[in-house]
Amino acid sequence: MKYVFILVLGVVGAAARVMGGVVAYRWVNNMTQTARFVTGERNFPMPAGVVPRGGEALIPKEQRDVAAKVPNPVKSTPASIALGREHFMTFCVPCHGPEAKGGVTGLVATKFIPPPDLTNADLQRQRTDGYWHSYIVTGGAVMPSYGEAVSSQEAWHIVNYLRSLGPGAAPQAPTKAAKP
Repeated sequence: MKYVFILVLGVVGAAARVMGGVVAYRWVNNMTQTARFVTGERNFPMPAGVVPRGGEALIPKEQRDVAAKVPNPVKSTPASIALGREHFMTFCVPCHGPEAKGGVTGLVATKFIPPPDLTNADLQRQRTDGYWHSYIVTGGAVMPSYGEAVSSQEAWHIVNYLRSLGPGAAPQAPTKAAKP
């Protein structure tokens, strides 16, 4: 069957060359030479007036300075922090580790570039809530986008949880997340 397919392609190609047409077919078994699509990458332009799920327009990671100015619309309550912790444990622990200390505490991080310590006092001061939200939703230099896995609201809960881990914050004991 494989040889019949190759024969048919050869005949079609020869016929196209005879007729002056160009047929472009190419099979590549090497994945490093195929087209590259990255989660969160905008490969297709969005039509004007289209709003993504959740109703919020996403700010591309190339405009992180604009995203950094967006205020956190979710009040930091114990329920929000518990929801954020739950989502952090699901999506973030493989790289950042269960205490968000980064380094090589996460299982995936031991194989790649170590992620930062999210509890670091300098990082907590330098990064705004909007910046962290943007990083979670659209990804960053090494971190993938989680905008398709978590809603914008869930990302804000994660930001509230991360803020609760900062210097001077009371340690967070594992709790059952309350329904929003």
